[in-house]
Amino acid sequence: AMDAAACIGCGACVATCKNSSAMLFVGAKVSQFALLPQGRVEATERVMNMVKQMDAEGFGNCTNTGACEVECPKEISLDVIARMNREYLKASIKS
Repeated sequence: AMDAAACIGCGACVATCKNSSAMLFVGAKVSQFALLPQGRVEATERVMNMVKQMDAEGFGNCTNTGACEVECPKEISLDVIARMNREYLKASIKS
């Protein structure tokens, strides 16, 4: 959770992402919630609602090029940034 908490919301990851104009990319901060005890209670609902909204607005998906990791001034890894995709997969299996 500490890596995700380091996110300062500067937008460098969004600016460098070739998909950012085609996706709702909120950075590493969003994945922090699922790691904290108080965030686990609504983790499934939160990620399902986020992806539902992304789909409704026609946004794309991460292609794992890693440009966000390279540009991040806090050196947050792609693994942390991509955690929401894994959370979505787990949540979609549960529902």
